[in-house]
Amino acid sequence: MSVKGPIGVFDSGYGGLTVLKEIREKLPEYDFLYLGDNARAPYGSRSFEVVYDYTWQAVQALFERGCSLVILACNTASAKALRSIQRLKLSEFHPEKRVLGVIRPSTEELDKHTKTKHVGVLATEGTIRSNSYEIELAKFAPDLVVNQHACPMWVPLIENNQFDTPGGIYFIQNDLTQILNKDPKIDTILLACTHYPILIEQIRKLLPAQIEILAQGKIVAESLTDYLKRHPEIVEKCTRNSTVTYMTTENALIFSEKASSMMNDDIVAEHLTLH
Repeated sequence: MSVKGPIGVFDSGYGGLTVLKEIREKLPEYDFLYLGDNARAPYGSRSFEVVYDYTWQAVQALFERGCSLVILACNTASAKALRSIQRLKLSEFHPEKRVLGVIRPSTEELDKHTKTKHVGVLATEGTIRSNSYEIELAKFAPDLVVNQHACPMWVPLIENNQFDTPGGIYFIQNDLTQILNKDPKIDTILLACTHYPILIEQIRKLLPAQIEILAQGKIVAESLTDYLKRHPEIVEKCTRNSTVTYMTTENALIFSEKASSMMNDDIVAEHLTLH
């Protein structure tokens, strides 16, 4: 008899909570286990090797807790670790389990929204350096002109609750100005870091009204819903009691307080050590 368990959702920090929120709204009957590697965040400036090692440790921890399906709700992990985990680890050690990322569904969505065919991608340094979005878009929408820009200050601003201060607004405005100066024809911008939707009100005020902003939560939730419809064998391995458990490698009280404040929800986390 196969073991059943929750759907795992992993992020280097708090950003994946924005994805989990949208997934839960779309699939409320499922159980979820969220894991944030907050003690080692941010991942954005770390090497491919380190991100791969950290991500695989997290995925194994979720597997050990009954997850047959894990969503990497982290662009850096998706860019630097997902392909290697799928090709090298799952096929050899866990052929019955699945790990999915956020980059492919996001690239497939971009082409549906842009009219000028000029798009912007805002992400961490690690995601930009990986060039994952340009590589994927070359497959699905080779006619798009892709402008990428790293926003290294955004995640610290979010996690330290400084994004709506004058200093925070300055950094957000500066990054938006830079990407628009690269290409004035941009009409669609993808927030290619799951933290960034927390800034969406500030971003909307600072961008021209005609520019569409795409956040990944809804995109990933729609993609996961479609995936589960196409893979009933995975559905059979997922428990459905409408529960969610939160785990963090940081102090659980700190995570609970920050996450509750950021998501306007009552979140209580447990501590987990990854190794």
